[in-house]
Amino acid sequence: MPWHVCKPVHTFFRKEFQKVYDCLDVKLIERGESYYQDMMTTVVKEFEDKGLVEMDEGRKIVFTPGLPLPLTIVKSDGGFTYDTSDLAALKQRLMEEKADIIIYVTDSGQGVHFQVVFAAAQMIGWYDPNVTRVEHAGFGVVLGEDKKKFKTRSGDTVRLMDLLEEGLKRSMDKLKDKERDKVLTPEELQAAQTSVAFGCIKYADLSHNRINDYVFSFDKMLDDRGNTAAYLLYAFTRIRSIARLANIEDATLRKAAETTELVLDHEKEWKLGKCILRFPEILQKILEDLLLHTLCDYLYELATTFTEFYDTCYCVEKDRQTGEVVKVNMWRMLLCEVTAAVMAEGFDILGIKPVHRM
Repeated sequence: MPWHVCKPVHTFFRKEFQKVYDCLDVKLIERGESYYQDMMTTVVKEFEDKGLVEMDEGRKIVFTPGLPLPLTIVKSDGGFTYDTSDLAALKQRLMEEKADIIIYVTDSGQGVHFQVVFAAAQMIGWYDPNVTRVEHAGFGVVLGEDKKKFKTRSGDTVRLMDLLEEGLKRSMDKLKDKERDKVLTPEELQAAQTSVAFGCIKYADLSHNRINDYVFSFDKMLDDRGNTAAYLLYAFTRIRSIARLANIEDATLRKAAETTELVLDHEKEWKLGKCILRFPEILQKILEDLLLHTLCDYLYELATTFTEFYDTCYCVEKDRQTGEVVKVNMWRMLLCEVTAAVMAEGFDILGIKPVHRM
């Protein structure tokens, strides 16, 4: 199809995709298949020059050690294939961008394909797997509440933009049910709506083992009880509000962090402290296996452990008559701040944006 015919369609779809990327705060360097066109010719020649190409009924194919399926790098009609473009893209990322880690995130059904592509790249000497990490992170299928592939009532595939818009509507309904529209400014309400809607959709996806299929449910996703983004976001804003409501400035907390001795006398203080200290271990695990549900489970555990601590151990003591602050337990305030800081880091890794008031 001529470019003057394709261009308007191409422009339209790019604008529609950009709406989704903006909602999810996704940043892309856009490189279509045409970007790799000349590289594909070079890749085919490189495999030919090294004697790694076989002919099969007019196709040019490449076998890799230990794998039964070959790559087809040139079709019988002379055209290139996805195998060719994937090889070219991988070489460009390795040789030009000097990547140390390359993660391909696609459905699990493409696992064998990428296994062969990576094996071919190693066979030809593009990278050493002991030095450079190239990996496929596959994911399962999203199911509806009927346990079948997630579709609309008419049987069509659910558009992601429709899903995001529905999330916005439902999150606003949830906030109004809690009468948050009566205590938040319009700007704060909108920020909370966006945080809950997009955060919950991301968390619903990431909190499940990505390898397995999972059931998507708006009701469960927006529930502020249990292991959901809604619960964690509410917990986070609650923790952040403790110092603010006690009129303790950030500068005071920073100074206290340098001078205050942590006295963990209560069992709930110890439990929270030990949970906080596990954060580096969790980060190391998800770096190794790329399974982010482990981080989600940890954040939920941290939030519930904090609730146990806060319900048992006073941080700020107020006069029951006047409501004025009588006493502040500074080491417990520091535990609150560290808990919030760890949760904020976890949210950042998951792509969730918390708000200060909700």
